[in-house]
This record gives sequence, structure tokens and C-alpha cells, in this order.
Amino acid sequence: APGATDREPPADAIVLFDGTNLDRWVGDNGPATGDVKDGYMQVAPGAGNIRTKQAFGACQLHLEFATPDPPTGEGQGCGNSGVYLQGRYEVQVLDSHTTETNPTGQCGAIYGHHPPLVNASRPPGKWQTYEIFFFAPRFDAQGNVVEPARFTVIHNGVLIQHHAPVPGPTAAAMFGDMKPTGPLVLQDHGNLVRYRNIWIRPLQ
Repeated sequence: APGATDREPPADAIVLFDGTNLDRWVGDNGPATGDVKDGYMQVAPGAGNIRTKQAFGACQLHLEFATPDPPTGEGQGCGNSGVYLQGRYEVQVLDSHTTETNPTGQCGAIYGHHPPLVNASRPPGKWQTYEIFFFAPRFDAQGNVVEPARFTVIHNGVLIQHHAPVPGPTAAAMFGDMKPTGPLVLQDHGNLVRYRNIWIRPLQ
């Protein structure tokens, strides 16, 4: 059964963050850190990344984020965070409404591989939505990759990645190998990025 609205989790979704606690997450070196209030979690700069306790393969991921307002910094230092599927493949979070950077480092890019088809960013401080459809790499009986990971991403209702192949882990990946599953990771890049309403649907 679908949610009452498109942003609400359907019946088969796993709610990873409902705005109240980080019970489904851990930090790099212990409990997950982040300022949880008013229905959102704010990255704690310098505290490290957080990742889900559970590992996932192919999935549909919904999350909402907001970059800092007023904005500070330029380029990769302006509202930077990242959403890592399996801890290996990053969909970039950045204030691409305010700042300019390299094409594969802007908001919605598969970092270092594919720029977004269009810039669909909202102004800093405004809530934005990612709908990410992730297709995990496939392996043969010997463990060789026969199909790379692929992404389809909708940013604020706009298609920005269309079944884009990613041959291997992106830069700054937490795991350098390639496997069928891994945790979802939210990156601490030293900026006060906020997240809310995170849910995931495992896909076959």
C-alpha cells in the first residue's frame, strides 16, 4: 500500500529516520552522532560519518535534505555532504543553487562519474528531495562483476540520473571492494547539512 502522500513511506518500506532518533544508525567509531530536533538530523561537523546498521542491495531510497542558510564557503566547501549507497557509491549533496563547482561534484552528481542531467537545486535552507533507485552490481559464480551498479535519481521531482552505470566505488568511499550489499552512509564533510524522512525499499 502506498503512503498517504508521495513523501510518506509505503507499507513495505523500512523507516531509517523518522525525525526522533538515530537508533538504526552507527558512527565511524561508536554511536551515531548528530543533532536530532524538530523532525530532522543535522550533521555534526568533525564527528564523522553515520551509517545504517543494516546492509542493503538494490533499493528505492527516499530522503530529504537542506543545505545551510545562510550559505558559507565556495565550491566543494558550500553545503557539502553525500549519500553513499552500500558505503561505496556517492550521490553528492551540495549547495548547487549558490555555488559553482566541477560538473561531477555538483548536487545530484554520481561523484566523479556522472554530472546531473540538469541542476534541479532549491535555494539554501529549503528542503529538497532525493528519490534514488539503486541497482547493485551483479556477479557471476566466480565473483566477477558482470553488471555494474546503476543509478536513477529524481531530485525535487526532476529526473537527473537515468540508469547511469558506475564501474566501481566513487572517491572517498568507505568500502573499496564491490559486493552485493552494504550500508547506507551519510557523509560528514564539515557542513551543517540537515536530513529528514529517510526510508528505503529493498528491491529484487
